[in-house]
Amino acid sequence: MSNTGAAVDIEIILNGEKRVVPAGLTLQSLLEILRVEPDRVAIELNREIVRRAHWPSRAVEHGAELEIVQFVGGG
Repeated sequence: MSNTGAAVDIEIILNGEKRVVPAGLTLQSLLEILRVEPDRVAIELNREIVRRAHWPSRAVEHGAELEIVQFVGGG
C-alpha cells in the first residue's frame, strides 16, 4: 500500500520545545497555524533573523530551530 498523497509531519524546535507540524510550511503559514498575529513578532530561524518580506517564501524544514518573539507594548 502506498502513502502517496498522505500528509507528512516534521519535527521542529519552537522556542526551545519540540513540536510536530505539517511538512511544507513557510514561516508565514506556521504563524497562521499557531494563530500568532504577525504584526508584532520577530522570527529567528536556525539562529538567523528572517526579514518579514521573506516569511511567505522561507520554508520550515525538519529539524529547524525557531524562536518567535512577540513584542509587547506598554509603559
